[in-house]
Amino acid sequence: MPQRKVQQIPRSPDSMTDSAAKTLVPVLRISFPDEDRLGHGKMELLEHIRATGSISAAGRAMDMSYRRAWLLVSEMNRMFCEHVVESQRGGQKGGGAALTPFGEELLERFRRMEKTMRTSLAEDLAWLEGKRNLEQGERG
Repeated sequence: MPQRKVQQIPRSPDSMTDSAAKTLVPVLRISFPDEDRLGHGKMELLEHIRATGSISAAGRAMDMSYRRAWLLVSEMNRMFCEHVVESQRGGQKGGGAALTPFGEELLERFRRMEKTMRTSLAEDLAWLEGKRNLEQGERG
């Protein structure tokens, strides 16, 4: 059985990469009163589901088991009064998954909140970055 090629999704600017490891990166995580959380990892999973049409392929793209990806989708669907992702079981047509209109809006609004956060914090983060001791061994 040929393996489906997984489309690479560019990581959110809030995600840590090797080149970004030397700069300060604010990370948005929303904690609900009932201890549910929504952050960049779940949003990245939604982006992969949108791109691949599959929870399994989205999980693979993130080096995550299908079970873990499915549990995260299930958690997001439970968190809101509308589903974020709809999925169909396999069969002759192979099943699949797609973001609901609410899921699309959730992803769009979350990314907008991240951008607003980065813009709002840019000056303070630049100041903080300037105060960092990059010579870790010279701390007193």
